[in-house]
Amino acid sequence: MTDTSYMDWPFLEERHRTLAAEVRVWAEREIAPTEKDEPRGVELDRTCTTFVRELGSAGWLRRAVTAPYGGISETLDVRSLCIIRETLASYSGIADFVFALQGLGAGPITLFGSDELKRRYLPRIAAGEAIAAFAISEADAGSDVGSMRTRATRDGDSYVIDGEKSWISNAGIADFYVVFCRLEAAENGKHVALVVDASTPGLTVTARGDITAPHSIGTVSFTGCRVPATRVVGVPGKGMSVALGTLDVFRATVGAAALGFARRALDETLSHVTDRKVFGARLADMQLTQARIATMATDIDASALLIYRAAWAHDCRTQRVTREAAMAKWFATEAAQRTVDSAVQLLGGRGVVAGATAERLYREVRALRIYEGTSEIQQLVIANQILAPYSAAPTVPTGEEKK
Repeated sequence: MTDTSYMDWPFLEERHRTLAAEVRVWAEREIAPTEKDEPRGVELDRTCTTFVRELGSAGWLRRAVTAPYGGISETLDVRSLCIIRETLASYSGIADFVFALQGLGAGPITLFGSDELKRRYLPRIAAGEAIAAFAISEADAGSDVGSMRTRATRDGDSYVIDGEKSWISNAGIADFYVVFCRLEAAENGKHVALVVDASTPGLTVTARGDITAPHSIGTVSFTGCRVPATRVVGVPGKGMSVALGTLDVFRATVGAAALGFARRALDETLSHVTDRKVFGARLADMQLTQARIATMATDIDASALLIYRAAWAHDCRTQRVTREAAMAKWFATEAAQRTVDSAVQLLGGRGVVAGATAERLYREVRALRIYEGTSEIQQLVIANQILAPYSAAPTVPTGEEKK
């Protein structure tokens, strides 16, 4: 195992250390035996659905919502979310993906929803009885979410949605979608977030995707899809505030998933280099190997510091953590990519064998630099936050990608 002394850092409390140990024991028992399985198509859908049920039964999804709607505490504890994602990712990208989407998909309701919406959806999320989805990206509106074309038109006591969302995780298996739409000019052209049940007439999944690592993803179309006005999340016209507030909470957890991938990559590397003999010595005794190991370990510790700093700031200072979360997400995902690449390089031929742990990690880690805001968008967000006090800097894109 890689160094876990970070669990004793002051950002974390005893309850977090206990949680980390409990999740690891569960993952070792429930995930490890099948962690190398990479289902696709219908089998992937079944696997994701099964993981939702199992995560719910184990009680982990209670961390993704708040009390008294099935959650453990009255506010989301981001440090707990990060610990769970880091641990799950070190065993299975699919398990991490499933947990993440339950939190992100339900996040707008948890953070901004009415009591009615919370009562209707959150207990089922916590129990693993419903699958959530977060629908914001479009074919021509990824980082530039201001270009979204999906529209919601007010009609009496309903909104009618028309448009198409692309790269939506859980498309086809979700029980409900939180859909972000542009309002008609009559309502100042702002945005609105609406909860849409998958069974709503006019909602169809028009395409399913297949990306580098197993991931249920697809395109969702809306044609005259009528949704009661009571399904608005937050305030009409403030949909982007709902999206950004949700991402502030969950972006640090993307970094935590990357951290889990990176730790597993270092574990695989250490096992190999301390056993592999080259030129009459262990690979670990070579100075170039040691230089890579040092870089990998430092990247991991630096990532953990940024991730748990951002999570602590949210939990303990109860403030917006836009800058901190963007830093954590950007650095940790880029560092994890470097770490996994080094693992593949040091494992040599073993690192590129299809289905090998290092090869699987190489494919799994790549998407994290894109979804929930590309690395480039995170840099713009960070710079904008830093420069804001010094000038009336123009608003930059916020990068609501892929989820």
